[in-house]
Amino acid sequence: MQLLHDILNQFKPLGLADIQDAQLMDRIDTKFAFKREELIDILKDLLPDYYILMINNKRISSYQSLYFDDAAFSFYHDHHNAKIHRFKVRFRKYVDSELYFLEVKEKKKGRVTKRRIPVERFEHELHGEEKAFVDEILGNNSEEVLSPKLWNTYNRITLVSRDKKERLTLDLDLVFSWEGEERNYEDIVIAELKQERLNRDAAFYQLMKKRSIRPYRLSKYCIGTIELHAERRIKYNRFKHKLLKIKGLQK
Repeated sequence: MQLLHDILNQFKPLGLADIQDAQLMDRIDTKFAFKREELIDILKDLLPDYYILMINNKRISSYQSLYFDDAAFSFYHDHHNAKIHRFKVRFRKYVDSELYFLEVKEKKKGRVTKRRIPVERFEHELHGEEKAFVDEILGNNSEEVLSPKLWNTYNRITLVSRDKKERLTLDLDLVFSWEGEERNYEDIVIAELKQERLNRDAAFYQLMKKRSIRPYRLSKYCIGTIELHAERRIKYNRFKHKLLKIKGLQK
């Protein structure tokens, strides 16, 4: 862990106020997954091209999410079935800054739009302003009652491109939990390149290509749902090869 902190300290830091242009609430996302043991060498290669986000003097931030879905797990199945217009609904706590948000991610024809409102705490029901916020975004998709389905915690490194409107998040120490059960993915890193427009010439994209690490299209919510809701016979045939890849990255 000390080696990781040593390399992170070599990145020039930015604060939240410095990255307003790189918030990218409307964007193209490209995900990758690789072994945790590769992280140090990857970070070394990224030093010339990225700044690092620092919050409260920390270069690694902690997150906690509570995902919602309906009884049929429609959000999950929309992803599994590669529906071109789909949603995710979650409460998220930005642990280091003690901030909570209700967030809705909408993916439509490859673009991701994230909208959110501040809240005071995690909730297990959507009501009042929160329900109105979600219903307005989901439209006709809001007929089913949404309820909590999955907890997810992780630590995140956020890098910001020096010369492009681009952010790179590196998620570590992933833990999924629900009703007393838990699954750990502590030996892998889930990376997400967030861009205004898809640019395969970006430094991180080129580095992944050089290392023969291909884009990985599977969300954290889907991984956790498969792992912790197996008793519901969740369909995951289209994800099988991706799950095998993830499990193959574990030590």
